[in-house]
Order: sequence, then structure tokens, then C-alpha cells
Amino acid sequence: MDVINCIIVDDDEIDRLMVTSFVKKFPEFKINGIFEDAEMALQVLDVQDIDVLFLDIDMPGESGLELRKKALHIPVCIFITSHPEHAVESFGLETLDFIVKPLKMERFADTVRRISEFMEVRKKASLYEASLGADVIVVKEGHGQIKVKLHEILYLEALKDYTLLVTEKSRHCVLSNLGSLLNSEHFGSFVRVHRSFAVQKQRVRRVTAAEIEMDTTATVPVGRSFKDNLMLLL
Repeated sequence: MDVINCIIVDDDEIDRLMVTSFVKKFPEFKINGIFEDAEMALQVLDVQDIDVLFLDIDMPGESGLELRKKALHIPVCIFITSHPEHAVESFGLETLDFIVKPLKMERFADTVRRISEFMEVRKKASLYEASLGADVIVVKEGHGQIKVKLHEILYLEALKDYTLLVTEKSRHCVLSNLGSLLNSEHFGSFVRVHRSFAVQKQRVRRVTAAEIEMDTTATVPVGRSFKDNLMLLL
């Protein structure tokens, strides 16, 4: 298992201890520093290779948002904050996830899953290569290539600069963001229903205000900003 180097920055001692205890439950993480302000954290970022930032937003001096602006070279940023109003601004800073306090293990475990998937995709550097006719694309995986039938893809899941193509039996990583894929003619049958998800219309079984059930056991959440798009599925 590859080690994921991370730091934790939060001005509240109780919150720092909570995040630290959660991170330590996942052996893939190595904590390279725990800090109460951005200034101290930046000193470490200048000399160590860090993979993940766990940042509070509202801190004395420089905020977590300001720290992220100075550390955009760090691959993954996770904001853990009591201020949900900063969510929109944070995602403009290449944020992988945004967690609202109080932090809960189930929610944190979901974040760890997203981090692990992102690191795996980044390592493979898979590429969306080309189209082979109307219903087949070629995806680069490792040193080989895999043909993926478009009609077998249930949904697309955004993972920062990458996108997961999820079928009933497999998941394929492509080096293209979700917005770019949806602008491609090959993905014209997909509808975006969440900041991180787009579903294939023909594979939708049931639509509710909160989630979409695919024609398998898979479900996809519905984002508030995308509820108007649900009409395209009916």
C-alpha cells in the first residue's frame, strides 16, 4: 500500500485531535504535521512532499482558503469546517471534498474512499483515447488499452481532474474532467444531476428528489443545483 502523506491544520484543539484520531484509523496515511495556523503549515509545505491537506477554513491570520491558494501544487485538499457558506468558493480551489463539522466517522470514511480513488487514478494516469464508432471508446489503463461500450456505462463520477466511468462490472479512470466529457458528442446521452455525477438516461430506473436509482443496484445523489435537469430524465 502506497503511503499518503498529509498535514492537518485547524486552530481549534479539540477539532485537531478529532481529525487526527480519524486519520490515524486509516493506515495508508502518514501525518507529517499538525498545525494550528497556516503560517506554520506553509513552512512544512516548502520542504516536504505532501499529498493531502486537511484544512479548517476560519482561522486567525490566513484562512484555510488563503493557505490553499498558496499550496495549489498539493494534489488533494479536504476542507473540514463549520462554515458551509464557503463551499462554492472552496471548489474553485481544486478541492476534492468539503466536510461540515461536526466530523463523523462515516462521512470521513467516504472522504478517504475518494482520496484513495483519486490517488489511484493519478498514479495510473489513465487517458480517454478515442472513439471507435458510435458506441465504443478506448481507455488507456497502465500500459494497455481497454474498449468500453458507452451503452454499458451507468454513470460518470467526477474525481478532480479525472472521471470514473462506472459500469455494472467495472470502473475505468480517464484523465478528463466531468465537464469536458459531457461536452463531448460521445457522452450526449448523459445528464448531470450533481456536481460530481452524471447518469446515462437509458439506464435510469427511478427518479426521486434526493437520488436516482439506476437499472442495477446503483444509486446516484441529486444535487440541489441540478434538480431542473431531472426533467430530462422523465
